Amino acid sequence: MPLNRRTFLGTSAAAGAGVAIAGGTAVPAEAHGRGHGRPPKRYSFTVMGTTDLHGNVFNWDYFTDKEFDDKAHNDVGLAKISTLVDQVRREKGRQNTLMIDAGDTIQGTQLSYYYAKVDPITAKRGPVHPMAQAMNAIGYDAAALGNHEFNYGIPVLRKFEEQCDFPLLGANALDAKTLRPAFAPYVIKKLRTPHGRDVKVAILGLTNPGIAIWDKANVGGKMVFPGLEEQAAKYVPRLRSMGADVVIVSAHSGSSGTSSYGDQIPYVENAAGLVAEQVPGIDAILVGHAHSEIPEYFVENKQTGKKVVLSEPLKWGQRLTLFDFDLVWEKGRWVVEKAGSQVLNSNTVAEDRKITKLLADEHEKVVAYVNQVIGTSASEMTSAEAAWKDEPIIDLINVIQAETVKAALAGGEYAALPVLSQAACFSRTARIPAGDVTIKDAAGLYTFENTLEARLLTGAQVKDYLEFSARYYVQTAAGAPVDTAKLTNADNTPDYNYDVVSGVTYDIDIAKPNGSRIVNLSFEGKAIDPAAQFVLAVNNYRASGGGNFPHVAGSKQLWANSEEIRTTMIAWVQAKGSVDGAEFASVDWRLTRDGSPVF
Repeated sequence: MPLNRRTFLGTSAAAGAGVAIAGGTAVPAEAHGRGHGRPPKRYSFTVMGTTDLHGNVFNWDYFTDKEFDDKAHNDVGLAKISTLVDQVRREKGRQNTLMIDAGDTIQGTQLSYYYAKVDPITAKRGPVHPMAQAMNAIGYDAAALGNHEFNYGIPVLRKFEEQCDFPLLGANALDAKTLRPAFAPYVIKKLRTPHGRDVKVAILGLTNPGIAIWDKANVGGKMVFPGLEEQAAKYVPRLRSMGADVVIVSAHSGSSGTSSYGDQIPYVENAAGLVAEQVPGIDAILVGHAHSEIPEYFVENKQTGKKVVLSEPLKWGQRLTLFDFDLVWEKGRWVVEKAGSQVLNSNTVAEDRKITKLLADEHEKVVAYVNQVIGTSASEMTSAEAAWKDEPIIDLINVIQAETVKAALAGGEYAALPVLSQAACFSRTARIPAGDVTIKDAAGLYTFENTLEARLLTGAQVKDYLEFSARYYVQTAAGAPVDTAKLTNADNTPDYNYDVVSGVTYDIDIAKPNGSRIVNLSFEGKAIDPAAQFVLAVNNYRASGGGNFPHVAGSKQLWANSEEIRTTMIAWVQAKGSVDGAEFASVDWRLTRDGSPVF
């Protein structure tokens, strides 16, 4: 559990400065003869951090084509972060600050998609990536690699790396053949002090081992990703031996110690807390990946008893972490006397015109792109209730996926097998309007750059898959009131890890415990045959083990596509010219309690 910051910082300062506590009063170090009566040399500096920016430069939602807003009235984007950074630098002195990031930078918005796929940075004389431009202008000192950096393939990532004025760090991203670092593991920055003795600050970058699963198509045979603890234990002592006075880890890994991919690889997904606990010599960790907000969290190192401060700023540029370090000169070196952290909220400031002006042309190009009309819709479809009802807007995804897989398998060995399809509600604000349908409408429905695969499953495996998915609902007794605000996301299961499957019909009895909720599972009106074979149209994240759903990752792959599902959807609508929910919408699943429908 986090310690009381005031208590910790007080005791840490006392211990770090070598003072004695007598009757609750701190006795100055000079009283013990250190410095022969002269006050010790001290120096303070601040490290600012962001994470999970996911392509957000402007406070803009390209999926809705309007200013970003959420229930908490958060703002997003590097333009906001830039204003906060400038404020901190004015207050602290720029020479006393560093700026770092913990990964997931070049994927997530239509702005980042556009410069990876539509007008790619890899083209001959291609553009400079907007995220590189913005981060260069802000003056980042280093950024860790995130797992989503690999989504567009290694060539795009390498080009982005080339365009950045700062290193992309990944001590546990290794070349598969040589097992040597494929990216810079660390960088050491020197801060000049008024005392003539520079402070050496080492920044070690660690990325997520799950890349080996989630982006197997891009990294398989090219890179391997060992555990964060293993690589930190290798590099931290080395950095200390190189004279690092302060060691900061930028880790694209949450702090919970959990994994979403089960035992597919032996490395922990969210390992930042374990790194602090197991590896001596670390002063602070900038945490990423989990999309959580952790202003300040202390973890005690098991070997040394030292408290390591962790902080995770909220995603998309909604928060900026500040690590504040107070150092004292002891025995010929700088020693961390105090370390603490806080987060600043980007909705308290205006966008930095330096950034918005720099990237105005790129922004306008993407706005024009997302507003291209690709077809029409006979009626409005929304995802507002898709987390607990079978809605036509999710049926649309499944129809397109199933048709695409059927066409791909036509004439082959598996052409006669029935095709099922999985889909999740990625956004509860997705909307296909009546009338003109644009690229942004389709993109808002499918917000990830997933690709499509076909996997072979049995009827029994389909049932297991659905049982696993049904854990998403909070167990609710028959007759008890149902509050949709509290019905979903049991055990913090995100919406994107709740799958519905089309091509079969079933009930989810939320009065029953996990593992026995799927009832009346049928195919073509008959109870499903456990031995029957089915083709599952499934996204590559799920097929590679994302979410740790049973069976699918180990199942036979029948076909795989390199095109994003979102792009397939856009092409499908363009080819059809119109979308009519009445042609494909059906209620294939419903929530029940003891056989009675919930809705």
